[in-house]
Amino acid sequence: MKYRTATQWGIYDVVVENDRIVDVLDLDLDPNPSPLGKALIDGVQHKARIARPAVRRGWLENSDRAKHRRGADEFVDLPWDEALDLAAKELHRVSNEYDNRAIFAGSYGWASAGRFNHAQSQLHRFINLIGGSTRAANTYSTAAAQVILPHVVLSWGQMELEQTTWGEIAAGAELVVAFGGLPMRNTQVAYGGITEHQSEPGLAHARAAGVEIVTVSPVRGDGDNQDRWISPRPGTDVALMLGCAYVLEAENLLDRAFLTSHCAGYEHFRKYLLGIGDGQPKTPSWASEICDVEAATIAELARTMATKRTFLTAAWSLQRAQHGEQPCWMLITLACMLGHVGRTGCGFGFGYGAEGFVGSDSRRFNWATLPKGRNPTGFHIPVARIADLLLHPGETIPYDGQEITYPDIKLIYWAGGNPFHHHQDLNRLIKGWRRPDTVIVNEPWWTPVAQWADIVFPATTQLERDDICASSHDPYAHVMERAIPPQNDARSDHAIFKGLAARFDVLDEFTEGRTEHEWLANMWERSQVTAAKQDIELPSFDEFWRERKFKLPEEPARVGWLSQFRADPNAHRLGTPSGKIELFSEVVNAFELEDCLGHASWLEPEERLGGKASDKFPLALLTPQPKYRLHSQFDHSAYADLGKLNGHEIVTLHPDTGCARGIVEGQTVRLYNERGACLAAANFDDQMRVDVVVLPTGAWYRPSDPSTAGSLELNGNPNVLTLDVGTSGLAQGCSANTCLVEIESYTA
Repeated sequence: MKYRTATQWGIYDVVVENDRIVDVLDLDLDPNPSPLGKALIDGVQHKARIARPAVRRGWLENSDRAKHRRGADEFVDLPWDEALDLAAKELHRVSNEYDNRAIFAGSYGWASAGRFNHAQSQLHRFINLIGGSTRAANTYSTAAAQVILPHVVLSWGQMELEQTTWGEIAAGAELVVAFGGLPMRNTQVAYGGITEHQSEPGLAHARAAGVEIVTVSPVRGDGDNQDRWISPRPGTDVALMLGCAYVLEAENLLDRAFLTSHCAGYEHFRKYLLGIGDGQPKTPSWASEICDVEAATIAELARTMATKRTFLTAAWSLQRAQHGEQPCWMLITLACMLGHVGRTGCGFGFGYGAEGFVGSDSRRFNWATLPKGRNPTGFHIPVARIADLLLHPGETIPYDGQEITYPDIKLIYWAGGNPFHHHQDLNRLIKGWRRPDTVIVNEPWWTPVAQWADIVFPATTQLERDDICASSHDPYAHVMERAIPPQNDARSDHAIFKGLAARFDVLDEFTEGRTEHEWLANMWERSQVTAAKQDIELPSFDEFWRERKFKLPEEPARVGWLSQFRADPNAHRLGTPSGKIELFSEVVNAFELEDCLGHASWLEPEERLGGKASDKFPLALLTPQPKYRLHSQFDHSAYADLGKLNGHEIVTLHPDTGCARGIVEGQTVRLYNERGACLAAANFDDQMRVDVVVLPTGAWYRPSDPSTAGSLELNGNPNVLTLDVGTSGLAQGCSANTCLVEIESYTA
């Protein structure tokens, strides 16, 4: 039998025989399907599944909960009722003895592509009914951009919905300069699911139309189908852009009329650019010293951009670094100096090559979701500051013009996501993770977050329940059919929280009297109401369920991104205080932050090549998304193993870098710095900088001795090495790509 299912990397038909998954088939609708679907074949019904509710022995048998044993203890299986009683009792205790801010309801939204069985939504719906919790705001992927862009141009949500399409680039641009590259491996995935992978065909269409592609990245492989490669030191793109901007200003190659009519504050930025005030003009020679790109190359790039219809894009990875707000701001500033913003296919954009929906021309529609209600505490922290939250209760930090004081977290409830993948400096996280009294986790497999919990509830996967996949970025809705029975003693997240809700006397409020299938019908019916307001007719729920998919009608040709603003900036004001693109922000300047000024700036990070710490650790570590999985999902599968060697994640380095250290391709190596160390398998690539190494994220965290802080990590998880500091006092995002290491042969 074939059953339709959806993942964050595509829609598939799953072949099942005798309740066993035997194959996964691509959908004919997809012009470029992702092979990641193969991970479902053995990854779902795997020995790593959690069979029954389990409680950590030290937590169960010791009055002090033996918190120091968290992550290094054995588990005891318990019946569902007994495990639910323990969890409810602990939630009651913390809620009664402390402010509800003492509960951290952690979750990251990449779990299931299902609209109803969305772990984060189910968790937050339940927690809100019992008094709320501390939450996390923004994402590890784009936190710096999410906070800075509303001050400069548009909200992040509007940016995502209105990005320039590949078709527009093909029609209107002559040159694309991609800071951070256009790595098509990342476009396999799209949050909420994706039916048609358009990125590779879209890029090919632009190339066929004659669009020139310049990749600016330390690794040539970050650009697909490119004409030219420029390789700066990691984290120095702002300096390179400033060098280009200086040439535009000094040689009068900029569009002063656009800067006057559509932008605010260019004169403030111009003074900084010319060195009026700090005495340092941001010349190509100055930039060259920082980014290690020849001054003549920087000047020539600036002149080329000024003579062509140019589109600038920055990879999300650039803002995942200390001062990560600055690449976003500087890219916009440079695009405004060129003056093409709002013209078809020109201007600027973010994340091309980051997710499959960026650059697509799919119709956008906000499908109904599971109502989560309101968080009674109204309190959140920046997501990348979780370790700080756990380690420093009572500490106050700046965040986007506010001050946030960390509560003392006594209980963590995690459902969906893996902080031992997403977070930086895992050895530091572990110190914080062992502070709360209790950690409760819903999880299908014995992932690191389950291993480091106290109470673990086995959750079903998307193949063990019905659901609907309907992403706001995708024009399709798909039925997700239950293909196999729940494995072992697993329950859906909804069923788990129903059990807890009953113990808090909020069962009726949680379920509203609906079964899971009735919730799906309710969500579809609410989507029908929204659709009708947009003159879209959705079929009945029963018809949709029979047909298994529905596609929204094509929308009329949309007006290009920012084109209305370009045509009449007074009639189509932006949401900024001036209504214009703010190259200098009075609001940000008034925050008086040393690490985020009122305009785009080069700010020295704590460590970088050619700067601080490079004498001791001479290699920059880049940690991109992996090719063979989404984040850490299905790292236990046979398909994910294709990206490994001898059980280790593969680290890529230049042959000269390996030769200088006596490293042979294919051997096990040790990467290390003052924060930690991990093993990996060496792979050589001569199309990259000699002072850079690349280790993808997502290997399941596996310390050689979980009871000892800082012990050698065995699988190749780079987040034992990465820096856990906020991007700045503005966004407090993650700084994963600000990281220096050394590498050596490992023979133990």
